[in-house]
Amino acid sequence: MKITLLSGKTFDIDMQLGCDLKVVQSKRSRRLTLRIDKKDRMAILTVPPYCSRQQAISFVESHQNWILNNINKIPASRKFENEDVISLFGKQYSIQHTQIRGNTKLDKEQHILYISGGIEFLHRRVKDFIKKVSQQEFLQRSQQMAQKIGKKVHNVYIKDTKSRWASCSTLNNLNYSWRLALAPEHVIRYIVAHEVAHLKHQDHSAYFWELVKFLDADASKGREWLAKNGHMLYIYQ
Repeated sequence: MKITLLSGKTFDIDMQLGCDLKVVQSKRSRRLTLRIDKKDRMAILTVPPYCSRQQAISFVESHQNWILNNINKIPASRKFENEDVISLFGKQYSIQHTQIRGNTKLDKEQHILYISGGIEFLHRRVKDFIKKVSQQEFLQRSQQMAQKIGKKVHNVYIKDTKSRWASCSTLNNLNYSWRLALAPEHVIRYIVAHEVAHLKHQDHSAYFWELVKFLDADASKGREWLAKNGHMLYIYQ
């Protein structure tokens, strides 16, 4: 098994665990701890100061079953496939491959996402289409919500990030993960409210959270959903 330090340095541990492990060395930590990164399907070991390599190895060995059981509970990643049913901005659509070139489109009445081109490129084309639609949708939603607090959104960019769902720059540019388009409607509203609120408060103070609640009364539900189910949005790679 390979242990990877956040510095990029790696070393191998022959424990036959069957998965990679990420190690975080923390000066504040007082003991060895383990947690599961559901996005990367990987265990993360936090190591306190003055902890020997052997202590770390023994600790992981004693928790092998716990690690494997929790990782096996996480759905495996997959690709978009023909006839998959996906949620797109709160509405269900069936992916249907079409041989007609240039016929990639969203039929909102029939709830069908038509994807043209070679079937071998379907996954990439679905992703590209979602990113394109997301840029337009998040821009419109962000601008409309920003008007409520007298702010303007300069632009919206769609990213493929893992560390955060969205972000706000000092230039009033908002960044959103394309995977958010697959989330339930109330989750999308919360994320937009969160980032728009940052146009006024570049922190997470009480004033910030009050503004988020003003913009979206059900913000807490969206936040809770992401905390519990956010990793499910990473099924499609």
